[in-house]
Amino acid sequence: MGLVFSWKLEHRGIEGMEENSRKKSDLIYDVMDNSSGFFVGPINKNCRSRTNVTFRIGSREGCDVREKKFLDMASKCGMKELKGHRSVGGIRASLYNAVTAEETKVLADFMKDFFETHRN
Repeated sequence: MGLVFSWKLEHRGIEGMEENSRKKSDLIYDVMDNSSGFFVGPINKNCRSRTNVTFRIGSREGCDVREKKFLDMASKCGMKELKGHRSVGGIRASLYNAVTAEETKVLADFMKDFFETHRN
């Protein structure tokens, strides 16, 4: 039996993977949806990915200055590889199976803090 397969079985198989994926993406989408348009998802809600959460800051087209500041500050907090998706730009949080809910919550809390500090 492969290591990945064994790991998935230890985490309740496909049902566990789906629940964990939903929990993680909901953490980020909840911040976006409650930011009064500060964090904007360029993807229609009914097509959102649970694995790659993309967003812009300020508008659907994004604000380069705010996005650069977000990425710089996130990097200083140890969050790497958030720079945008090649087809949408902006910021992308990849929430693959190895990313934990706790790690995702760190990003969600960072987003909330960034929003509070930079929304005006």
